[in-house]
Order: sequence, then C-alpha cells, then structure tokens
Amino acid sequence: MTASFTTAEIRAAVEVLASRPLIRLITEIDDNGAIPPRRLAATLPDLSTHQLRIATETARSYGLVRTAPGAGLELTHRGQELADVYDAAARWSRRHTPPAEVCEFTHRVRHVLGLLALQISSESAQDPARPSAASWAGTEPETDPAHVRVLLLQWLAENPQLTCLSTYEAVA
Repeated sequence: MTASFTTAEIRAAVEVLASRPLIRLITEIDDNGAIPPRRLAATLPDLSTHQLRIATETARSYGLVRTAPGAGLELTHRGQELADVYDAAARWSRRHTPPAEVCEFTHRVRHVLGLLALQISSESAQDPARPSAASWAGTEPETDPAHVRVLLLQWLAENPQLTCLSTYEAVA
C-alpha cells in the first residue's frame, strides 16, 4: 500500500492534513455538528478570520465539508472518515508518544501524522537513517501505530487528490 505513494505525495498530504485550523474545523464539526457560517468565528475563536477562510476553502475543495441548507457547514463522508483518522491519531499519541506532557488534541494529531509521514517516507525511500516502523512500535498490539497508519493510508488511497502538491496556501 505504501509503494503507491511517493515521499513528496505523502508530505504534501500530511502538510494539508496536519494543518491546525483544518484539524480544528473537522473535529469541531465532528464533535458538535454543523456550524452555521455566521457562527464559525464564534465557534472557533482561537482561529483568525484568515485561518478560518483558508481552512474552510481547503475543506471544501477536498470534499471534506459541504454547506447544508439551514444547517451550515457539515462533514461529508470523507470528512467523517478523516475525523476518525484524527481521533485514532490523538488516542494513540495520548497513550504512547505525546509531543509534550500537556498538549492539546491538535498537537497530538500533528505529532502522529508527522511520525507516520517520516515512517512511510523512509520505507518508500528505504533510507536506513530514518526511523522505521520497528523503531517506534512495541511488542504489544496496542502500542503499534499500525492501526493509525492503516487508517491514514486507506484514507489517502480513497482520497488521492490530497497526495498532489497543494495549490492552496498552507494554513498556519
């Protein structure tokens, strides 16, 4: 499954998926339901207007959200599946490799996506200097990040448009 993606494709996809504003938008809608467009800034006050606009445009362009009449921004099936990837990544990070002792959900997700991108890229390039799956997998199944890795790769396989270099501005 990894062989179908180049290092550049994985990095391009992870750059988009690991955007803090995109993670916040997707998980907020997943956790609390549709957000009316006029309530977006109040719902996500930690994001600037510019970040909200770019995150919303990015999510729409990749088919992660849609505007439902009378409800506002809601997740598509793709968006719901991405929310599942984010949840699995954060859960795994919380139990096994938190980026810091105290950190928020988005930092956990970004940390795991970064680790997975390194792992997948190193497997593709067969670069012995980079960490392999064996270097951060444990002996017990629940310490192995394989579940998150499989979810991410399945999601990318079903959404190959994300493996193309993004023409959108990176969301800070």
